[in-house]
Amino acid sequence: MDREKLAKQLTIDEGRRALIYLDSVGKWTGGVGRNLVDRPFSDDEIDLMLKNDIAIVEKELDKRLPWWREMSPARQNALANMCFNLGINRLLGFVQALTHMRAGQFDAAAREMLDSRWAKQVGARATRLAILMRTGEFQ
Repeated sequence: MDREKLAKQLTIDEGRRALIYLDSVGKWTGGVGRNLVDRPFSDDEIDLMLKNDIAIVEKELDKRLPWWREMSPARQNALANMCFNLGINRLLGFVQALTHMRAGQFDAAAREMLDSRWAKQVGARATRLAILMRTGEFQ
């Protein structure tokens, strides 16, 4: 079998879609005819998507908050985790917390993180990230 030719044929026959859609029999589908109901993602696929999503978060933070790289790795992780969860535009709404982070006022930044609707929504996640921000160290 010629896998490269098969891939081209399947792309023509199935189409190539970046967003999921309901196919003709009502199953969620994406990519090149990937039935997401009957063939869930493999661990390798999940790891690849996560790696790509983390790279996107890093690029967004580098572009919009270039000072974030000056924080400790634990604090960078906390901010990247928030960005992953919220998206860059909603993260930028944390004006006071970001101002405190940039100024090195990490206790105040952690308080601002916890005093938000987001913290109420994500619960323990916000607590863990606030501890990372406050201490600057992985637990």
